[in-house]
Amino acid sequence: MHVVDHFDLIVGTSTGGIIALGLGMGMSPKDIVSFYSNQGPKIFRNPCGNRQLLHWFRRKYPQTGLQDALQDSKMFGNKNLGDSKKRLVIPSYNLGEDDVYLFKTPHHEHLRRDWKVPAWQVALATSAAPTYFPTSRHVDHLRHIDGGVWANNPSMVGIAEAVSMLNVPLQNIYLLSLGTSDAVVHHPSTLDTAGKFGWANYAVNLIMRAQSRGVHKQALHLLGIDKVIRLDPKVPDNLFALDRAASQIDLMAKAAHESRILMPQIAEKFLTHKAPLYEPIYHS
Repeated sequence: MHVVDHFDLIVGTSTGGIIALGLGMGMSPKDIVSFYSNQGPKIFRNPCGNRQLLHWFRRKYPQTGLQDALQDSKMFGNKNLGDSKKRLVIPSYNLGEDDVYLFKTPHHEHLRRDWKVPAWQVALATSAAPTYFPTSRHVDHLRHIDGGVWANNPSMVGIAEAVSMLNVPLQNIYLLSLGTSDAVVHHPSTLDTAGKFGWANYAVNLIMRAQSRGVHKQALHLLGIDKVIRLDPKVPDNLFALDRAASQIDLMAKAAHESRILMPQIAEKFLTHKAPLYEPIYHS
């Protein structure tokens, strides 16, 4: 069995959305780690060394590197969202309409549109991080940006989907929540009275961390502490960045360390469950 065979629904935002799509398309976690390690330097190219300065005035990177990597035959190629073997929900944000946007596999009779969207377009829409990448306008010419602006931790999105669309009672839901590491950050006392300039280097990260922690607390409140596992290892500040990933060896070593701690709980709560076969509902 593959790890995804133990889960009925996978939800992912931004880089987590790319990972969720990869798992749905049959990639192994090791394949996905290799994608990030191999394609990262091409996606986040900085040939002239001026990206940091550029970042203050416009998007830091063009979209082409990420788009080419996602369209590669070893990644999503010509697959559509409806080709996923698992139920997926991928958050994005519609900047033009100023509203949330969810891409969903056809796991309910009302979900008639998204299954035809190419998987690479969904991946671009969920990961178009403001200031790092331009908006993604591939899906119906809408202005999609990173779903992390509202669902950095999409746990509640998954819970709502399970209850409202899959008719699963709250008491039957178990949640495995995976973060991208939790940096140990010090918030200086100067922020107590700071204005816009003083908050410039702190506001975005603080808002995203606060949203993630708030959602985790809500999930614990709804499901119960015994039904939620959160894996978001503490790391030193600035160890990881959106455009600066560690080497594949270091990532695998970190994963091995964390798995020794949490794997007994994960095995007990999740690996005894075999998810029933997911059959997409297609519409002509």
